[in-house]
Amino acid sequence: MSEAHPTSKPLPPLIGVDFSSAPTRRKPITVAHGRREGAVLRHERIEELPGLGEFEAMLQRPGPWLGGFDLPFGLPRELVAALGWPLQWAPLMRHYASLSRAEIRQRFAAFCDARPAGGKFAHRATDGPAGSSPSMKWVNPPVAYMLHAGVPRLVQAGVTLAGLHAGDPQRVAVEAYPGLLARELIGARSYKSDDRAKQTDDRLIARKDIVDALEQGRPARLGLRLKLTHAQRDTLVADGSGDRLDAVLCLVQAAWAATQPRHGLPPQVDAIEGWIATAPWDAPAPASPGGRPTQAREKQIN
Repeated sequence: MSEAHPTSKPLPPLIGVDFSSAPTRRKPITVAHGRREGAVLRHERIEELPGLGEFEAMLQRPGPWLGGFDLPFGLPRELVAALGWPLQWAPLMRHYASLSRAEIRQRFAAFCDARPAGGKFAHRATDGPAGSSPSMKWVNPPVAYMLHAGVPRLVQAGVTLAGLHAGDPQRVAVEAYPGLLARELIGARSYKSDDRAKQTDDRLIARKDIVDALEQGRPARLGLRLKLTHAQRDTLVADGSGDRLDAVLCLVQAAWAATQPRHGLPPQVDAIEGWIATAPWDAPAPASPGGRPTQAREKQIN
C-alpha cells in the first residue's frame, strides 16, 4: 500500500466524525475539523451535533470537503446473499433503509441463530485488517443501526461515498474507524468510557499516549503529524468519553485518504462491502478462536 506524501495540490478542508445513531445533547455526534498542509494535519476545532437533523444540515454544507465517518458503509456480501437482498450497493441501501430497526434485528438474529457457535456473524473483508466489528452487529456496539441511520442521510445529501456511490465530487466521505489507529498506537489498552465511574487515570494516560503519538507522527506509515495547540491537546486528553479524540482519529484517517489514489481503497474492493480508510490491504488481524477479529469497533466499547 502506498504511503501518504506531501503534495503541492490544494487539499479540501477535512472533517472527522464520531457518529451516533441516536445523538443527544449529552452524547452528541462529534466532528473534528482540520486542514492538511503537506505532512502536517492542523486540527482547527470541534463541533458537536446534538441531533440527526444537525447532522443532515452539516452534510449539506457546500464543498469542497472530505470526511472520515465512523460508521460502516456496507454489509457483508455473505449476509446479503443469504438474505436474498439486492447485490448492488444503491438498491441494497434503499432496501435496508426501508426496514425498521426491529426488522433488522429480527432478520440478523435469525441469520445468526442458523449458524454454528463461534461463527454467528458474517464479516466484511475489511473487518480482519481493521479489527472492526461486523457491520451486521446490532448490539454492543450497534453498528448495524449506525449504518441504518448514517448512510441513507449521506446519500440523501448527495455526498460521494468513496468506492461505493457517486454523488457530489466536492463532498466526499470515507469510512473511518478510530479503534484501528488507537490499537496501532497503544495496543489493547482502553482509553475511554461513557461511564464516569470508569473514566480512570489509566484511561486518561492512554488518551495522552495516543495524542503524544499522533503529534510525533505515528503511525509512521501514514506520513502525517498532528498539529495541536496546548488547549486542544488538553481538551482531547480530558474528555473521558473519548468522543473528541475519536473524531480526531477519524480526521487523521480522512487526511491520509485525501492524498491517496482512490482515497486509499484497495485496487479490488467489494462494491457492496466497502473498505475502512487506513486498514492494510494484505495483513489481516489475528482472529480469536471463534473466528472474530481480536478487536471490535471502539464505538461504545469500554
